[in-house]
Amino acid sequence: MAGLKDISTIWKNIKEIDLKPIRESATHPVRIALASELASGRHTLAEQMRTDPARPDVHTQSAIAFTPLDPSTDAPPADLIIVILDATRQDFSTEQSLVKKWSDGGKNVLVLVNKIDLLEKDADINSQLGWQASQVLFGSVNDIAFLQREFVPAVLELLPQQHLALGRLFPLFRLTIARQIINDTCFSNAAYSFSTGLAEIVPVLDLPLNLTDMIVLTKSQAFLAYRLGLLLGFSTSWQDYVTEFGSVIGSGFLWRQIARQLIGLIPAWGIIPKVGVAYSGTYVVGNAILGWYLTGRHLSPKQMRALSVQAFTRGKEVARRLGERFPRPKFGRRKKKELAAPRLNPELTQGDAPSSSGNAGNQVIPSPLPGGLIPNAPERVEIAHQVAPRRSTQGIRRHISLRKKRKIAKQPDSCICQVCGKTSGAQAVFCQYCGNKFEQ
Repeated sequence: MAGLKDISTIWKNIKEIDLKPIRESATHPVRIALASELASGRHTLAEQMRTDPARPDVHTQSAIAFTPLDPSTDAPPADLIIVILDATRQDFSTEQSLVKKWSDGGKNVLVLVNKIDLLEKDADINSQLGWQASQVLFGSVNDIAFLQREFVPAVLELLPQQHLALGRLFPLFRLTIARQIINDTCFSNAAYSFSTGLAEIVPVLDLPLNLTDMIVLTKSQAFLAYRLGLLLGFSTSWQDYVTEFGSVIGSGFLWRQIARQLIGLIPAWGIIPKVGVAYSGTYVVGNAILGWYLTGRHLSPKQMRALSVQAFTRGKEVARRLGERFPRPKFGRRKKKELAAPRLNPELTQGDAPSSSGNAGNQVIPSPLPGGLIPNAPERVEIAHQVAPRRSTQGIRRHISLRKKRKIAKQPDSCICQVCGKTSGAQAVFCQYCGNKFEQ
């Protein structure tokens, strides 16, 4: 667990994080080709993609390739080919074969049937079309609601690794991508805060994870500001964001991070509130930058407080959903497992002896018989494992002394010489009169 002694290592890891991959992903070219016939609406769609619906004055000059629907030509070198068709036509067999050819060649193809608003209400074109493409849409390129509701999600699904560059080049996709980035960052910070809340222990002289959380979450919010700036077409230099959004990321939310850590000092009770604070802080940072882009003004303190309260409620709900995915920890001493009682084998009849083979823990004990009698045996037998009563210490000593006396009494008092017939001592080896050796 990280503490004060690991701050140098944490700071080293943070310094090693490079912004270059983020910058390169935002400035990487995205090649989009519009394949259509004349007067099909391709120029209108191109202008819609280059314009921000929230700010019509924001317009880019991003390159879009135009290619005719000619079966003899090869597929254009593009990351996405958008085939635009006029819904008022009747025959699309040529376009269908061309789309099949490009799709079989591994190209990303999106078919957009335009001018649906010019058809009669009872016209059914879905049954007349059998397109082999990744996506097929029916609508009007003049309908902004249709483009935001169906066209934008379809393009984002076909280009999952190029969202940042796509939004930087084509403002039509910016608002949807910005909200997706904000939500993803909020959820990531909430999940990180939840994981550290589960493992957090606060000793007396070591500050685990609290200071680390503050650094990691603030860094994540700074990276969020940088990603949003690149998405919205701002400078690629991170120093410009420190000047513009430093107050929002730093002093504006420092008290929220401190409040999060104070709540986190209560390990069990503070997990949901601390996750809510981490989620709300990130949510407000992202929406403050997005609001500044949309309106040209920073959010007022009242607006930020209202946004923070709304985000805090959402953060607590995210924490509850995260908590449902993790098992609840069980505290206290674990109970020792009790040995299972021996099981009786119903197949054994009374008087049968259990088998000694197999696992000793699974031996079967025969049920006792009434009166302690066993068939085909004497009327009464003693139990083999009956324990004898314990003797007192005085009784044991008396028994030992009696055994010694009996042993001494059995020993002879003298030895009789077989030569001279005289008696010598009981312990004598030689006769004390004639010197004859006694046989032992």
